[in-house]
Amino acid sequence: MKISLRLAALVATAAIAFQGHAQEAPAVGTAAPAFKLQDQKGDWRTLDQYHGKWVVLYFYPKDDTPGCTTEVCTFRDDVLKLRKAGAEVLGVSLDDIKSHAAFAEKYHVPFPLLSDNAQVTAKAYGVLTYSEKMKMSYAKRETFLIDPAGKVAKHYVGVDPKENSGQVLADLAVLKNGA
Repeated sequence: MKISLRLAALVATAAIAFQGHAQEAPAVGTAAPAFKLQDQKGDWRTLDQYHGKWVVLYFYPKDDTPGCTTEVCTFRDDVLKLRKAGAEVLGVSLDDIKSHAAFAEKYHVPFPLLSDNAQVTAKAYGVLTYSEKMKMSYAKRETFLIDPAGKVAKHYVGVDPKENSGQVLADLAVLKNGA
């Protein structure tokens, strides 16, 4: 009984410490955190590769779940408009490459889905969270619009999977016109 109570206290302390040290998202106007992640094909992707272009970096909780499927399909359907506007789309979750490959194939995803299995990028962008109920970490559904100089131009919190792509397109048009 004593060991169980000690273990419970230790777990509670660790959970509080984890929440207390959660990284904040980079502020608008600051440099977007660098990353080096593999996509669904196993190719390495870095933020530097996209220097000079707008980047839509969207984080999502889990492959092949209802909200995440809606979001990836909406970005898929708008990818040509986004590219015409000068933006590249990158999806990021904690899922592994194999999961991303199956998800991308199933929904014909024409852009990189990056595996942040080590949770480093999600933490750097302040989107890493833990579900006590599910006993797992995941990336919160948030999107960062990064300008061609590598700075955060817009941060979307509490993203609606159906609306996010359209919001990004509208904001991209405004930001590109300097309004």
